[in-house]
Amino acid sequence: MRHKTVLRVGLSLLGLSLVGVGAWALFAPMSFQNDFPGMGRHWLPPLGPYNEHLITDVGATFLALSVLMFLAALWLTTRLVQAALIAWLVYSVPHLYFHLNNLSVYDASDQVANGVALSGQVLLGAGLLVLSFNPENKTEV
Repeated sequence: MRHKTVLRVGLSLLGLSLVGVGAWALFAPMSFQNDFPGMGRHWLPPLGPYNEHLITDVGATFLALSVLMFLAALWLTTRLVQAALIAWLVYSVPHLYFHLNNLSVYDASDQVANGVALSGQVLLGAGLLVLSFNPENKTEV
């Protein structure tokens, strides 16, 4: 298998990037709404009113996507890795697009933090997807 370590680490990082956020949103939605991303920052209230149903659904979806990333990292079969990374991009590209178009509600440091973090997620997912292609073997990466 080519690039196994890079793919395992990258997929695990993507999974880790959502597991804490997903658990927070699912199990403490009001706290998530009021306090995300933490450290005295409050990114969600400027974007709209609290909606418990939406936040818990997003939290569960983040956890499900994390599980998919972790299983892809564990099993490392080509089709699973590629499906997981395509699913990641289906999530992360519109997420980035939304935030890049709604940065005006934040101060400059939060604008940079949003842009860098979310762009990094898209670039890592896309890079790993490219890396996952192995023309010699269609079952393993």
